[in-house]
Amino acid sequence: MSFKLDGPVVLAGAGKMGAALLAGWIARGLQPRDVIVQEPNLAGDAAELQRQHGFSAVANLEDLPSPPSVIVVAVKPQAMDSVFPELAKSAGPATVVMSIAAGKSIASFERHLPSGTAVVRAMPNTPAAIGRGITGAVGNAHVTEAQKDLCASLLSAAGEVVWLNDEALIDAVTAVSGSGPAYIFLLAETLARAGEAAGLDAATSMQLARATVSGAGELLHRSQSDPTTLRQNVTSPGGTTAAALSVLMREKGGLQDLLTEAVLAAKKRGRELGS
Repeated sequence: MSFKLDGPVVLAGAGKMGAALLAGWIARGLQPRDVIVQEPNLAGDAAELQRQHGFSAVANLEDLPSPPSVIVVAVKPQAMDSVFPELAKSAGPATVVMSIAAGKSIASFERHLPSGTAVVRAMPNTPAAIGRGITGAVGNAHVTEAQKDLCASLLSAAGEVVWLNDEALIDAVTAVSGSGPAYIFLLAETLARAGEAAGLDAATSMQLARATVSGAGELLHRSQSDPTTLRQNVTSPGGTTAAALSVLMREKGGLQDLLTEAVLAAKKRGRELGS
């Protein structure tokens, strides 16, 4: 993977998501000398990565030796107000600021940054920690094609990237893929409890549910078939799967209605947090 840089890559915030991105960058060929992590107290996975690879870490962005090519903002949304002043001082005329902080709009960055600063808003999800995430991203009018390519390279180190033309769609991305892993984990939880109701002991039921959910997900990932075809392949007419699906796919109150309601609730909440 190629990273075309005119200055360092700065990672502001090295929590779980930031550390996952950092690990992906290094694994895909970004040189540690080109990385600067801004984190007052480097700990956990990020500290171990620094021990292994020796990239620079600073307490404040104002300590940077030169304007960065990109500043990836991975701090918690509630800490953002304290980061904005440093961002404004550190971003050079060719710097792109890319945020993965939930609920913070492009406009909220533009208000604090020099006029004309390129800003990208991105929403990754937790499977990024194992390189199997997906990120929705959108940039403002100042993002160049070269900057978009650089951001895409950095984000794709953690999985797939989908670019949007309208920032308003980020709330929908958050509701589907950002929050989506929690829906899948809930599926595993509820499937295991249903197995207990059917007579299995708790440990066996959880083992079956966990392997089934993860295995089906991997099959979906590797297969060229769409989910509908894969579902139909498991379903014999009049069989056990058909009996179960008649409940899950019932016209009113079935899984489709529940998931749609859930996604719309998450989208609404995302919009509220961003306003």
